[in-house]
Amino acid sequence: MDIRSNRKALQIAIGIAGFVPVGAGLSGIILGPALAGLGEHGALAAGGVSLDSHFRYLSGLLLAIGLLFWGAIPTIERRGMLVRALTLIVVIGGLGRALSLIELGPPGSEGMRLALIMELVVTPLICLWQRQVELQAQGRAQPLHDLMHPSSRLS
Repeated sequence: MDIRSNRKALQIAIGIAGFVPVGAGLSGIILGPALAGLGEHGALAAGGVSLDSHFRYLSGLLLAIGLLFWGAIPTIERRGMLVRALTLIVVIGGLGRALSLIELGPPGSEGMRLALIMELVVTPLICLWQRQVELQAQGRAQPLHDLMHPSSRLS
């Protein structure tokens, strides 16, 4: 795929994928833990104020991650460091979710299960794709399978 087509396809993919963290982040800020089925809006059991505060804070981080991904779209071929940093944050969060899955079992929400796929599969693939576009823009194109090889340098 030529650089223009590859860049445009990546921009579209990030634009679409960005609706997940932006939508979930905004919803979490507005609804709090009720978004995850933990009590009605604003009505939580004792100790729930701390849970509500933490949930809304983390939802704000999720919103920011999505907005930063969207902000990278216009010059995606020059945003490798940002995309890799955001991917690291998302993957670490996904590993936390995976630990919960191992320790407590699958979450009751389909959205939570799909989030795990976004965090541990989709976002890393977008990161690899961005690196390919970045290298193409620099005239150092590598096939995607070379980027996934352990000896490949992702600086």
